[in-house]
Amino acid sequence: MKKLNVVLADDAPFIRDILKQLLTRQGHTVVGEAENGEQALRIALEKNPDLVIMDIVMPLMSGVQATKEIKEKNPKIKIVACSTLDQENMLTKIIEAGAEDFISKPFDVKNVMTIIEK
Repeated sequence: MKKLNVVLADDAPFIRDILKQLLTRQGHTVVGEAENGEQALRIALEKNPDLVIMDIVMPLMSGVQATKEIKEKNPKIKIVACSTLDQENMLTKIIEAGAEDFISKPFDVKNVMTIIEK
């Protein structure tokens, strides 16, 4: 399995910590963390990661908007949306914006790793 460089974008630090632990345990590298959509956009374009795990609802700029702008500027970056299940209408929007897949909170570790490996 290819080791990935990943950017984590979520306004909740504990969510970023959980994902970081999961990813590093699997040998992936977290190259950046963002707590809002504007940071996510800037860091993703700066670091050029293989993958961005993008929360949908964040301050300053939504994950949907950040995804759209990242994909416009660098379509090679894969994006996996991250949200709670009650945000289904937003999931449609972020998939339309270019996200490849999504993981739901609370996390199912096996599900997260399967999606990331895809």
